[in-house]
Amino acid sequence: MKTVYIIGTCDTKEAELSFARQILVDLGVPAILVDVGTRSSSTAADISATEVAQAHPGGAGAVLDQNDRGLAVGAMAEALTRFLLLRDDIGGVLGLGGSGNTAIVTTAMRALPVGVPKLMVSTMASGNTAPYVGPSDIAMMYSVVDIAGLNAISRKVIGNAAHALAGMCRHDVAAAPDDKPTLGMTMFGVTTSCVDQVRTLMDGSYDCYVFHATGTGGQSMEKLADSRLLSAVADITTTEVADFKFGGVLPCTADRFGAFIRTGLPYVGSVGAVDMVNFGARETVPPQFQGRNLYVHNSQVTLMRTTPSENAAIGEWIVTRLNQMGGPVRFLLPLGGVSALDAPGQPFHDPDADEALFQAVRSGWTAAPNRKLVEVDAHINEPRFAAAIADALREIAG
Repeated sequence: MKTVYIIGTCDTKEAELSFARQILVDLGVPAILVDVGTRSSSTAADISATEVAQAHPGGAGAVLDQNDRGLAVGAMAEALTRFLLLRDDIGGVLGLGGSGNTAIVTTAMRALPVGVPKLMVSTMASGNTAPYVGPSDIAMMYSVVDIAGLNAISRKVIGNAAHALAGMCRHDVAAAPDDKPTLGMTMFGVTTSCVDQVRTLMDGSYDCYVFHATGTGGQSMEKLADSRLLSAVADITTTEVADFKFGGVLPCTADRFGAFIRTGLPYVGSVGAVDMVNFGARETVPPQFQGRNLYVHNSQVTLMRTTPSENAAIGEWIVTRLNQMGGPVRFLLPLGGVSALDAPGQPFHDPDADEALFQAVRSGWTAAPNRKLVEVDAHINEPRFAAAIADALREIAG
């Protein structure tokens, strides 16, 4: 059995962290205590804060010599992330703490593969946990009382957390013998028809995972790719780039496509729904965009049509990332339109904007044996385009 890493700031939480470690040891689960305190050392820890801090690119001083607590916490989070990624014996991670330690530990947890047990007992777990969890499979448990001494409540909560981690580590979920290769797919409402057709075409060969391209959806797909839990990708809907570039509410991060650059997974992609930037209710659209071509999708979602210059910028950004991929790549351009709203008679139909997008991809494309740009004279939701996506997948991924 691999080891549970119990992580916290021993200068203020040593008793609670040691309590959790003892429970796991008593249960026969290997456990070590890792100190990430930035202001004092601990004799109880199995791995000192200094040892963790030495994993920082700037050395231990970049973490422990900071006068600003916020900077020290951020530096320790980076050091802990690098420290954990160098370990090969992690069976699970248990964190205990308040806002500072939660930020440190969950940052490192998010870097670990999906499937590694991760449980954070935190005073922050009853609020907005999205910044801590992100696209990962972190479980957060509210501490009820502050983690500031052992008492009848904290012993029960911490004890439950330790037992939960023990159960996760002891009872690994085995893969089913008939599991198929896995295919990640990105979808938006306006590309649903395409994705459904591709899924039908590939369903006999792949276990298809569909991700709603809402910012977090794309990150979740890339998290699975980084965790080596995807066999191939049909990234049909790259709309999150439009929000990232032009202030929408469903943006990707600057690392979009990074997982495929790092892993070399077979990648088939397209420009689905990059004709739109997402905002909330109509009244929330920023003043500078009030005169634009806006479409009220529902009471909570308003879409803004991208212009030719915006589409050119989107295409340039995407193709720069595609050129960095070392694995097999097929990128398909649907010349008849990129979304259900971008078709003749629909409110976002704009051939000039589409052509600016396509031309930016063409002109920026770097030819290489592993990469092929494919132009399809069809709308993205037409059967011909879905068939072209499926053919590309079969060509590079089997």
